[in-house]
Amino acid sequence: MLVWFLPVFLVFLMIGLPVFFGLLAAPGLLLWLNGQERDITLLYRNVYNGIDSFPLMAIPFFMLAGELMNRGGITTRLVEFAQALMGHLRGGLAHVNVLSSMLFAGLSGSAVADTSALGSMLIPAMEKQGYSRKFSAAITAASSVIGPIIPPSGIMIIYAYVMGESVAALFLAGIVPGILVGTGLMLMVKVMADKYDFPVASRKYTWGERGQASLKAFFPLMTPVIILGGILAGVFTPTEAAAVAVAYAFVIGFFVLRTVSMKDVPQILSNAGITSSVVLLLVGAAMAFKTVVSLSHAPEQLAGFILTLSENPLILLFLINLLLFVVGMFLDAGPAIIILGPILAPIFGDLGVDPIHFAIIMSVNLTVGLATPPMGLVLFVASAVSKERVETIAKAILPFLAVEIAVIFLITYVPAISMTIPRLTGFAN
Repeated sequence: MLVWFLPVFLVFLMIGLPVFFGLLAAPGLLLWLNGQERDITLLYRNVYNGIDSFPLMAIPFFMLAGELMNRGGITTRLVEFAQALMGHLRGGLAHVNVLSSMLFAGLSGSAVADTSALGSMLIPAMEKQGYSRKFSAAITAASSVIGPIIPPSGIMIIYAYVMGESVAALFLAGIVPGILVGTGLMLMVKVMADKYDFPVASRKYTWGERGQASLKAFFPLMTPVIILGGILAGVFTPTEAAAVAVAYAFVIGFFVLRTVSMKDVPQILSNAGITSSVVLLLVGAAMAFKTVVSLSHAPEQLAGFILTLSENPLILLFLINLLLFVVGMFLDAGPAIIILGPILAPIFGDLGVDPIHFAIIMSVNLTVGLATPPMGLVLFVASAVSKERVETIAKAILPFLAVEIAVIFLITYVPAISMTIPRLTGFAN
């Protein structure tokens, strides 16, 4: 009877129950109906146990670092740097939007933070230059999914925690796929710019002006270098790296740029605390949900069913990508990874797919789901920022989603894209 936990959970989602409560109510109800009241206590105890983890402490620290950077005017400097490089191209501000997301990804690792921070600045600017509001919101939402792919990445920390993989290996494996997504979006922008005669954002900057913009963006751009460099050199763990990122952001904002004051601290801490709480509660609930998954023997049943479809890993990877894409439409990336990772990863490990490679396939696919209708979270954030209807943004984002889906399959069938850097640095076989 416990195998019905997933359909019951989906029903709860469709009637509008928040994900956190659905993750607990669905298995709790079935355990009660199955006469396993003792396991209900275990279920809810695991909410706390799922959060009580040293590696997961990296998430609130990275959230806090992103808030400090954003409040300190770092976002503006990154946009200015991106405009100095690409503003002179046709469709310049759209290119700037994508490049800014790639740069911002190295600071926050959050698609929602990317959409809200860059969207509030670039969507009005794009409208003033003649872009439609729906297009401006769509390119902002589409590019924001780069945030959790390029390190640091919150969802990769969660995956590493659940599956026992190396955070450093996942971070390194995400670099090229993130750049590939950004490059693909820029190519689509170029095609659309030529077709619809998009405006040029600015004149071509001189090399001296580009140098000045680079100097302004130097300290923010050093953040991912410090994080990855410290982890790879063995100076600190990923969690300690997140704390170092907070300290670095504090020093830059308070003492170097002097764009943050003590009166800003309460609001910064509040924003970071609320965002972190939402993520950690979802992780705790999903870990409790995972307990019922193991009790129900659903992984073994699903594995047996999948292997009846085909024993060819290439065909199975195609089918799993379709499954993950559909799941990503309705479920946030973090809970989806915690629920499906322990079920799917061992199956493909037995079929010879490298665990790091599968982790990137799953992470990128579910991250793209954040911008996928009907329930993509960043679509709602982009709607709130732009005051444009979600349905309108969903239609405008389709060409960019097509590019991102193509990149997912490219990553899937060309393992070298994600595996080369981890192998060169000794973090993968």
